[in-house]
Amino acid sequence: MIKMNSFLKTCKPGIPKKYLLLVAAFVWTFAGSMLFFRGFSVLKFDSSSILMLESASIIAGICLYLFLFSSISLKHINRIRNLEAHRPCLFSFFNWRSYLMMSMMISLGVGLRLSGLVPMFYLALFYITMGTPLLISASRFFYHSWSYKSIQ
Repeated sequence: MIKMNSFLKTCKPGIPKKYLLLVAAFVWTFAGSMLFFRGFSVLKFDSSSILMLESASIIAGICLYLFLFSSISLKHINRIRNLEAHRPCLFSFFNWRSYLMMSMMISLGVGLRLSGLVPMFYLALFYITMGTPLLISASRFFYHSWSYKSIQ
């Protein structure tokens, strides 16, 4: 059992916490960008009413960041910084509950899009609203990665 445990530790893709914060920043950037640009690709800039709806979606996304995502991203940043391992696993930028929530949200989004229950126009506005706080949170992860000082 001890040999197997040490074998698993040597196979674990461990990285320094500074880079784990950077991995998290890239994951949040990818998710936010995908939603943000998918939303804008559906909507056209040909009318002022669409521009107002897009602006309202961005403002709603900023509010969502301030009231929800700022605490979520800070919780993840603090959890990463306080991990006991010097080189935590590459995939530990989320805890298991966050992976579960992320997979449920992706499934729900894909399901709604494919089912046609919600018109794509409204989904596009929702994508912009959700992409905004993800991108702002990603910038927070980038900041904490660049300013990370290892305690040795």
